[in-house]
Amino acid sequence: MNKTIGNSFLIQKKFMKLIGSDFRIYDSQKNEILFAHLKGFKLKEDITLYSDDSKIISVINIKARSIIDFSSAYDFYDAAGKKIGAVKRKGFSSIFRDEWIIMNSESDVEIGKIYEDNFLLAVLRRFVTSLIPEKFVVLINGKQVASYQNNFNPFISKVSVQISDTESYSAEFGIAVGVLLCAIEGKKS
Repeated sequence: MNKTIGNSFLIQKKFMKLIGSDFRIYDSQKNEILFAHLKGFKLKEDITLYSDDSKIISVINIKARSIIDFSSAYDFYDAAGKKIGAVKRKGFSSIFRDEWIIMNSESDVEIGKIYEDNFLLAVLRRFVTSLIPEKFVVLINGKQVASYQNNFNPFISKVSVQISDTESYSAEFGIAVGVLLCAIEGKKS
């Protein structure tokens, strides 16, 4: 995807899909800019972002490295099959507060992290009520570059994506990470 797509997005999971999951991605003017599909009945997550819901032109593919989700890493590939980055869930840290590391495309060196913004709210979400929306903060080299905010609607999962620094954190990668977070959170619910 070569066009400039902005820095504010909404990811909306399709309601009541029996097999797999579909996500529609909108820009700040509510134009659908991408479509994502999580294949059903797979042992390892396999999510593809397409240019639209015809599923003809692939933009980014996300593949889990392992079957076990507890501390799994996910590789992100562009349309040509070139790895553009990876994220890995920090297993034990995520018991009380979700935390992920962002890795570069060449050697899986940590370049940033994604974490729930508030430890107390994270603990309340896990042990008291799941009705408190999650908010994730993205840091690259110690600087906040993006955030993800889940909605409160228990029927339709939506994630707002705000990217403040597209030089350090590309919009395409940021959207793909948002789709992954939405898919993983959907499995926990």
